[in-house]
Amino acid sequence: MTTTPLRAIRAGLLVPLALLLAGAAPAAHATPGHGRPGTWLRLAVTRGDARSGDTRGVLLRCDPPRGHAHAAGACRQLAAAGGDIGRVPRRSGVMCPMLYAPVTASAYGVWEGRRVDYRHAFSNSCVMRAETGAVFDLPV
Repeated sequence: MTTTPLRAIRAGLLVPLALLLAGAAPAAHATPGHGRPGTWLRLAVTRGDARSGDTRGVLLRCDPPRGHAHAAGACRQLAAAGGDIGRVPRRSGVMCPMLYAPVTASAYGVWEGRRVDYRHAFSNSCVMRAETGAVFDLPV
């Protein structure tokens, strides 16, 4: 007769455990921008040596544009370049000083369902902004 109460206890423990595990599965995908395919980029600019530099970053979302001081312009430029940061048109008429103050721009995320992974070092923040338009126009 001891098997009946043990079975009842086991069944009583398995049901809440199954419900707990079922509820935890969607939470693994609940990080910002990762819940559904779409358009979002984690943008970062590191000033100085990448190992000891100061990094600033934002999460750019484009449907609707938000998360970035120049989100609408950055999303528009990225859309024109098909999400390829390397193809964003260079700003015309920008004159940058020949000052060496290195910055590294990096981006990862998803553009219209495609994976984006970008990293490029520039001689200074003026050159970075001139070559990447509004995308990396972040406070450095």
